[in-house]
Amino acid sequence: MLTGIAHINLTVPPGTLSAAAAFYSSTLGMTRVPVPAAQKDTLAWFNIADSGQQVHISSAGGAANDPKAARHPCFKVASAETLQELQGRIWEHFEKGGEGAPVQADRVGGENSGEFWSVS
Repeated sequence: MLTGIAHINLTVPPGTLSAAAAFYSSTLGMTRVPVPAAQKDTLAWFNIADSGQQVHISSAGGAANDPKAARHPCFKVASAETLQELQGRIWEHFEKGGEGAPVQADRVGGENSGEFWSVS
């Protein structure tokens, strides 16, 4: 179902975004790319070579162990249909609960379901 990773978003403590950006660009050699203007002080995005994959760094609040923090992976899928199928499986696991169940999930067709997002 998954065809790759578009990006991962990692969180850093407030006030440390510039230090993290220096590490990812200078130490790791990643290329920094523009972020949406409204988020320029809370996000830094980096390309992983020419792989089409990115690392996003966020300093927009929350303790590192907060399950609602902004850290997340963004996976690539083959089609909108595949996305909906995968989302249905995630929702079922969320509702069922148990080991490895998501802490949060969006219902297929719900407001934040991704139904209105583009798939590349």
